[in-house]
Amino acid sequence: MNTDLEQINNFLHCETPYAWVDVALANQDILLIDHLNCEKKAASMAMSLIHKYRERTELLYKMARLAREELMHFTQVLKIMESRGVTYGHVTASRYGAGFHKHIRTHEPAALVDKLIIGAYIEGRSCERFAKIAPYLDEELQRFYTSLLKSEARHFQDYLDLAQLYSDEDIADRVAEFGEIEKDLILSPDTEFRFHSGIPPQ
Repeated sequence: MNTDLEQINNFLHCETPYAWVDVALANQDILLIDHLNCEKKAASMAMSLIHKYRERTELLYKMARLAREELMHFTQVLKIMESRGVTYGHVTASRYGAGFHKHIRTHEPAALVDKLIIGAYIEGRSCERFAKIAPYLDEELQRFYTSLLKSEARHFQDYLDLAQLYSDEDIADRVAEFGEIEKDLILSPDTEFRFHSGIPPQ
């Protein structure tokens, strides 16, 4: 797993600031609720790709597996919340996803390629944050977040591999462009704390 984390850290253009970790530790109920939402959104994204790109056989297999795993993680987070008395209340979405999606090209296969690259960044950042915060959590959450690293790292790689597979050209430049967008979202001040928020208010 260390090799996977090193690969992801090299892929991302910045590391999560410790200011985010501090606020996350002080707001663990919101962390769990938004993590639950992230797992639901990840499964929904995979199913949306299956629905829209049904002629892409390799994508269908990988996204079907990803959706199953994300829904399993959703159930695991839900059980942890239930055991801790955390109500699944409403929290607003972070600006992270919207910050990416406004840059998606409108023609195919470029639109698909962009969606897949964005998926790689979301999974990569999730993996990096699980690793970043795990050492500071209680034993149950530390064990759970550490257990997620392997599947999240594989999801990251699946998205990247599919992006290159369906692109008409090398994706390195486009990956770098989205890397700078992601870096700005992570390092710029945010108005609220979320799992993928930037620097949250103290």
